[in-house]
Amino acid sequence: MPNWIDSHCHLDAAEFAADVPAVRQRAASLKVVHCVLPAIEVGNFDAVRTLAHAGGDSYALGIHPLYVAQAGEADLATLDAQLLRHRDDPRLVAVGEIGLDYFVPALCEPPLRARQEFFYSEQLKLARKHGLPVLLHVRRSVDQVLKGLRDTAQGRAWSGIAHAFNGSAQQAQAFLALGLKLGFGGALTFDRALQLRRLAAGLPLDAIVLETDSPDMPPHWLYRTAEQRASGGAQARNEPGELPRIGAELAALRGMTAEALADAMLHNTLAALPRLRALLPTLDA
Repeated sequence: MPNWIDSHCHLDAAEFAADVPAVRQRAASLKVVHCVLPAIEVGNFDAVRTLAHAGGDSYALGIHPLYVAQAGEADLATLDAQLLRHRDDPRLVAVGEIGLDYFVPALCEPPLRARQEFFYSEQLKLARKHGLPVLLHVRRSVDQVLKGLRDTAQGRAWSGIAHAFNGSAQQAQAFLALGLKLGFGGALTFDRALQLRRLAAGLPLDAIVLETDSPDMPPHWLYRTAEQRASGGAQARNEPGELPRIGAELAALRGMTAEALADAMLHNTLAALPRLRALLPTLDA
Protein backbone atom coordinates (compact mmCIF):
# COMPACT_ATOMS: atom_id res chain seq x y z
CA MET A 1 0.00 0.00 0.00
CA PRO A 2 1.55 3.35 -1.02
CA ASN A 3 2.26 6.22 1.38
CA TRP A 4 0.40 9.54 1.04
CA ILE A 5 0.73 13.08 2.39
CA ASP A 6 -2.35 15.26 2.83
CA SER A 7 -0.81 18.66 2.09
CA HIS A 8 -3.80 20.68 3.36
CA CYS A 9 -6.40 19.69 5.95
CA HIS A 10 -8.12 21.46 8.84
CA LEU A 11 -8.26 18.87 11.60
CA ASP A 12 -8.90 21.64 14.12
CA ALA A 13 -12.28 22.38 12.51
CA ALA A 14 -15.41 22.05 14.62
CA GLU A 15 -16.57 19.13 12.45
CA PHE A 16 -13.74 17.03 13.92
CA ALA A 17 -14.07 18.13 17.54
CA ALA A 18 -15.68 14.90 18.73
CA ASP A 19 -13.40 12.37 17.02
CA VAL A 20 -10.19 13.84 15.66
CA PRO A 21 -7.99 11.00 17.04
CA ALA A 22 -10.19 8.42 15.29
CA VAL A 23 -10.12 10.44 12.06
CA ARG A 24 -6.34 10.59 12.15
CA GLN A 25 -6.09 6.88 12.97
CA ARG A 26 -8.35 5.99 10.04
CA ALA A 27 -6.12 7.99 7.75
CA ALA A 28 -3.00 6.32 9.14
CA SER A 29 -4.51 2.88 8.58
CA LEU A 30 -4.86 3.84 4.89
CA LYS A 31 -1.20 4.96 4.77
CA VAL A 32 -1.81 8.69 4.95
CA VAL A 33 1.48 9.10 6.75
CA HIS A 34 1.41 12.86 7.26
CA CYS A 35 -1.02 15.80 7.31
CA VAL A 36 -0.24 19.52 7.01
CA LEU A 37 -2.57 21.62 9.19
CA PRO A 38 -2.89 25.29 8.18
CA ALA A 39 -4.17 27.89 10.63
CA ILE A 40 -6.90 30.33 9.62
CA GLU A 41 -6.73 32.97 12.40
CA VAL A 42 -4.70 33.86 15.46
CA GLY A 43 -7.26 32.12 17.67
CA ASN A 44 -6.44 28.69 16.28
CA PHE A 45 -2.64 28.94 16.19
CA ASP A 46 -2.33 26.90 19.37
CA ALA A 47 -4.85 24.33 18.16
CA VAL A 48 -3.04 23.47 14.94
CA ARG A 49 0.30 23.35 16.72
CA THR A 50 -1.05 21.03 19.42
CA LEU A 51 -2.73 18.73 16.91
CA ALA A 52 0.38 18.56 14.74
CA HIS A 53 2.53 17.53 17.68
CA ALA A 54 -0.04 15.04 18.95
CA GLY A 55 -0.50 13.36 15.58
CA GLY A 56 3.07 13.47 14.28
CA ASP A 57 2.00 15.98 11.63
CA SER A 58 3.01 19.55 10.72
CA TYR A 59 1.36 22.97 10.73
CA ALA A 60 1.36 26.43 9.19
CA LEU A 61 0.47 29.76 10.77
CA GLY A 62 -1.45 32.49 8.97
CA ILE A 63 -4.62 34.54 8.67
CA HIS A 64 -7.09 33.29 6.04
CA PRO A 65 -8.76 35.91 3.81
CA LEU A 66 -12.19 34.87 5.09
CA TYR A 67 -11.08 35.92 8.58
CA VAL A 68 -9.56 39.32 7.90
CA ALA A 69 -12.82 41.13 8.74
CA GLN A 70 -12.35 40.28 12.41
CA ALA A 71 -8.55 40.54 12.40
CA GLY A 72 -6.52 43.62 13.29
CA GLU A 73 -2.99 44.74 12.63
CA ALA A 74 -2.13 43.43 16.09
CA ASP A 75 -2.82 39.95 14.69
CA LEU A 76 -0.07 40.46 12.12
CA ALA A 77 2.27 41.36 14.97
CA THR A 78 1.18 38.19 16.77
CA LEU A 79 1.83 36.12 13.67
CA ASP A 80 5.29 37.64 13.34
CA ALA A 81 6.03 36.93 16.99
CA GLN A 82 4.75 33.34 16.78
CA LEU A 83 6.82 32.61 13.67
CA LEU A 84 9.87 33.86 15.54
CA ARG A 85 9.01 32.04 18.76
CA HIS A 86 8.51 28.70 17.00
CA ARG A 87 11.19 29.04 14.34
CA ASP A 88 13.04 26.01 15.76
CA ASP A 89 9.91 23.86 15.85
CA PRO A 90 10.45 21.36 13.02
CA ARG A 91 6.70 20.93 12.68
CA LEU A 92 6.20 24.56 11.61
CA VAL A 93 6.57 24.25 7.83
CA ALA A 94 4.88 27.29 6.21
CA VAL A 95 2.96 30.53 6.49
CA GLY A 96 -0.66 29.80 5.73
CA GLU A 97 -3.41 29.67 4.95
CA ILE A 98 -3.09 33.10 3.36
CA GLY A 99 -4.25 34.62 0.09
CA LEU A 100 -7.22 36.27 -1.55
CA ASP A 101 -10.88 35.31 -2.01
CA TYR A 102 -12.99 37.02 -4.67
CA PHE A 103 -15.80 34.46 -4.47
CA VAL A 104 -17.43 35.86 -1.32
CA PRO A 105 -19.26 39.04 -2.43
CA ALA A 106 -18.49 41.06 0.70
CA LEU A 107 -14.76 40.48 0.22
CA CYS A 108 -14.92 41.96 -3.27
CA GLU A 109 -16.24 45.33 -2.11
CA PRO A 110 -14.61 48.15 -0.16
CA PRO A 111 -13.36 48.14 2.49
CA LEU A 112 -12.86 44.36 2.80
CA ARG A 113 -11.28 43.92 -0.61
CA ALA A 114 -8.50 46.35 0.30
CA ARG A 115 -8.28 44.84 3.77
CA GLN A 116 -7.73 41.28 2.57
CA GLU A 117 -5.19 42.51 0.00
CA PHE A 118 -3.30 44.30 2.78
CA PHE A 119 -3.26 41.20 4.98
CA TYR A 120 -2.11 39.06 2.06
CA SER A 121 0.74 41.41 1.20
CA GLU A 122 1.88 41.74 4.81
CA GLN A 123 1.86 37.97 5.31
CA LEU A 124 3.92 37.43 2.17
CA LYS A 125 6.47 39.81 3.68
CA LEU A 126 6.46 37.78 6.89
CA ALA A 127 7.01 34.57 4.91
CA ARG A 128 10.04 36.21 3.31
CA LYS A 129 11.28 37.54 6.64
CA HIS A 130 11.11 34.12 8.29
CA GLY A 131 12.24 32.11 5.26
CA LEU A 132 9.13 29.96 5.03
CA PRO A 133 7.01 28.63 2.16
CA VAL A 134 3.40 29.76 1.69
CA LEU A 135 0.07 27.92 1.56
CA LEU A 136 -2.10 30.05 -0.71
CA HIS A 137 -5.86 30.49 -0.94
CA VAL A 138 -6.59 31.45 -4.56
CA ARG A 139 -10.39 31.30 -4.96
CA ARG A 140 -11.26 33.37 -8.05
CA SER A 141 -8.17 35.45 -7.33
CA VAL A 142 -5.33 33.77 -9.15
CA ASP A 143 -4.02 36.79 -11.05
CA GLN A 144 -3.96 39.04 -7.97
CA VAL A 145 -2.33 36.30 -5.89
CA LEU A 146 0.33 35.96 -8.57
CA LYS A 147 0.86 39.72 -8.61
CA GLY A 148 1.43 39.71 -4.86
CA LEU A 149 4.01 36.95 -5.18
CA ARG A 150 5.87 38.86 -7.89
CA ASP A 151 5.75 42.12 -5.96
CA THR A 152 7.19 40.45 -2.86
CA ALA A 153 9.65 38.07 -4.50
CA GLN A 154 12.75 40.11 -3.59
CA GLY A 155 14.61 38.41 -6.42
CA ARG A 156 14.14 34.92 -4.99
CA ALA A 157 11.95 31.99 -6.01
CA TRP A 158 9.02 31.08 -3.82
CA SER A 159 8.21 27.68 -2.41
CA GLY A 160 4.84 26.44 -1.28
CA ILE A 161 1.46 25.46 -2.69
CA ALA A 162 -1.40 27.17 -4.49
CA HIS A 163 -4.10 25.29 -2.60
CA ALA A 164 -7.27 24.05 -4.38
CA PHE A 165 -6.02 25.27 -7.72
CA ASN A 166 -8.74 25.74 -10.33
CA GLY A 167 -7.28 28.22 -12.80
CA SER A 168 -6.19 28.09 -16.42
CA ALA A 169 -3.20 26.30 -17.90
CA GLN A 170 -1.51 29.68 -18.35
CA GLN A 171 -2.09 30.57 -14.69
CA ALA A 172 -0.78 27.16 -13.66
CA GLN A 173 2.42 27.81 -15.58
CA ALA A 174 2.78 31.19 -13.89
CA PHE A 175 2.70 29.58 -10.44
CA LEU A 176 5.18 26.93 -11.53
CA ALA A 177 7.52 29.58 -12.91
CA LEU A 178 7.55 31.24 -9.48
CA GLY A 179 8.50 27.95 -7.79
CA LEU A 180 5.17 26.82 -6.38
CA LYS A 181 3.26 23.55 -6.61
CA LEU A 182 -0.47 23.23 -7.33
CA GLY A 183 -2.82 21.54 -4.86
CA PHE A 184 -5.50 19.18 -6.20
CA GLY A 185 -8.14 17.34 -4.22
CA GLY A 186 -11.72 16.11 -4.25
CA ALA A 187 -12.85 18.51 -6.98
CA LEU A 188 -10.92 16.54 -9.62
CA THR A 189 -13.09 13.46 -8.96
CA PHE A 190 -16.19 15.05 -10.55
CA ASP A 191 -16.74 14.06 -14.18
CA ARG A 192 -18.18 17.50 -14.93
CA ALA A 193 -14.98 19.25 -13.80
CA LEU A 194 -13.62 19.00 -17.32
CA GLN A 195 -11.03 21.77 -17.25
CA LEU A 196 -9.71 20.76 -13.85
CA ARG A 197 -9.43 17.12 -14.91
CA ARG A 198 -7.60 18.13 -18.10
CA LEU A 199 -5.14 20.13 -16.02
CA ALA A 200 -4.67 17.32 -13.52
CA ALA A 201 -4.00 14.90 -16.36
CA GLY A 202 -1.80 17.14 -18.47
CA LEU A 203 0.37 19.21 -16.12
CA PRO A 204 3.92 18.03 -15.50
CA LEU A 205 3.83 15.41 -12.77
CA ASP A 206 6.21 17.44 -10.62
CA ALA A 207 3.72 20.37 -10.58
CA ILE A 208 1.09 18.64 -8.43
CA VAL A 209 0.51 17.86 -4.77
CA LEU A 210 -2.55 16.20 -3.26
CA GLU A 211 -4.80 17.50 -0.49
CA THR A 212 -8.24 16.94 0.99
CA ASP A 213 -8.98 20.38 2.52
CA SER A 214 -10.90 18.38 5.12
CA PRO A 215 -13.62 18.78 6.25
CA ASP A 216 -14.39 20.69 3.01
CA MET A 217 -13.93 19.99 -0.72
CA PRO A 218 -15.61 16.54 -0.66
CA PRO A 219 -14.96 14.11 -3.51
CA HIS A 220 -17.89 13.05 -5.63
CA TRP A 221 -18.70 9.96 -3.54
CA LEU A 222 -19.31 12.15 -0.47
CA TYR A 223 -21.03 15.07 -2.17
CA ARG A 224 -24.75 15.74 -1.59
CA THR A 225 -26.61 17.99 -4.01
CA ALA A 226 -28.83 20.85 -2.83
CA GLU A 227 -31.87 18.69 -3.56
CA GLN A 228 -30.48 15.82 -1.49
CA ARG A 229 -29.71 18.15 1.39
CA ALA A 230 -33.20 19.66 1.17
CA SER A 231 -34.58 16.13 1.51
CA GLY A 232 -32.67 15.61 4.73
CA GLY A 233 -29.38 14.22 3.45
CA ALA A 234 -26.46 15.78 5.31
CA GLN A 235 -23.36 16.81 3.45
CA ALA A 236 -20.80 14.14 4.22
CA ARG A 237 -17.64 15.20 6.00
CA ASN A 238 -14.40 14.97 4.05
CA GLU A 239 -11.38 13.66 5.94
CA PRO A 240 -7.73 12.74 5.27
CA GLY A 241 -8.60 9.07 4.87
CA GLU A 242 -10.21 9.91 1.53
CA LEU A 243 -6.85 10.92 0.06
CA PRO A 244 -5.81 7.49 -1.28
CA ARG A 245 -9.06 7.17 -3.25
CA ILE A 246 -8.64 10.72 -4.61
CA GLY A 247 -5.08 9.79 -5.52
CA ALA A 248 -6.27 6.66 -7.30
CA GLU A 249 -8.60 8.80 -9.44
CA LEU A 250 -5.75 11.13 -10.33
CA ALA A 251 -3.55 8.15 -11.17
CA ALA A 252 -6.23 6.81 -13.50
CA LEU A 253 -6.52 10.21 -15.20
CA ARG A 254 -2.78 10.20 -15.80
CA GLY A 255 -2.57 6.55 -16.85
CA MET A 256 -0.23 5.47 -14.07
CA THR A 257 -0.34 3.27 -11.01
CA ALA A 258 -1.42 4.62 -7.65
CA GLU A 259 1.95 3.55 -6.22
CA ALA A 260 3.89 5.59 -8.80
CA LEU A 261 1.62 8.58 -8.28
CA ALA A 262 1.95 8.42 -4.49
CA ASP A 263 5.74 8.34 -4.75
CA ALA A 264 5.67 11.42 -6.98
CA MET A 265 3.26 13.27 -4.68
CA LEU A 266 5.51 12.58 -1.69
CA HIS A 267 8.53 13.92 -3.55
CA ASN A 268 6.61 17.00 -4.72
CA THR A 269 5.26 17.83 -1.26
CA LEU A 270 8.72 17.55 0.27
CA ALA A 271 9.99 19.91 -2.43
CA ALA A 272 7.17 22.41 -1.74
CA LEU A 273 7.63 22.27 2.04
CA PRO A 274 11.32 21.49 2.61
CA ARG A 275 11.09 21.30 6.41
CA LEU A 276 9.04 18.11 6.01
CA ARG A 277 12.23 16.27 5.05
CA ALA A 278 13.43 16.28 8.65
CA LEU A 279 10.08 14.89 9.81
CA LEU A 280 9.87 12.17 7.16
CA PRO A 281 13.46 11.11 6.51
CA THR A 282 12.60 7.55 5.54
CA LEU A 283 10.30 8.83 2.76
CA ASP A 284 12.77 11.32 1.29
CA ALA A 285 14.15 9.32 -1.61
